[in-house]
Amino acid sequence: MSIVKNEASIKNPIIAAVREQLEHRATWLYLLCDEASKKGLTWEDFANPAVRRCGLFQGSGLVKKGGTKSLKGLKRTLFTLPARWVFEIRVGQCTDDAMDLDFHYCPLVKAWQKQGCTDEEISRLCDIAMCGDHAIAESYGCDLLLPQTIARGADTCQLRFRRKK
Repeated sequence: MSIVKNEASIKNPIIAAVREQLEHRATWLYLLCDEASKKGLTWEDFANPAVRRCGLFQGSGLVKKGGTKSLKGLKRTLFTLPARWVFEIRVGQCTDDAMDLDFHYCPLVKAWQKQGCTDEEISRLCDIAMCGDHAIAESYGCDLLLPQTIARGADTCQLRFRRKK
């Protein structure tokens, strides 16, 4: 029996359509990793650096778009209201130097569940996907802390952005 609990509470059809697009991309990640393992590569050996590069690219674009490295700017450019609906995010504190986000749903995890991934695979895939988020945080001069994740059986993913000292 899986420890991963991940059910959406927002049922809006437009939000569902956006989630399906994110699920499709998460399915790509899983299938790429699965095929790579058949060739003798570990998932983390190739996927972590690739996803990190994507996060650095996205992060630099977000900094330029927002014109600031303030986490308030990151909230405004990345964690928009539609994004908050898709991931059912509750925003806690948000200052220039700290931001707390609680995700109550993850379409990536849902995609991996649909593929029949084990809890261990879901956890590994989440770690890979989070390489992008860590790189976005780095683009803002921050660390990203993950006290808990849906992929490891928690009710929420807790993302904690903190300015590096």
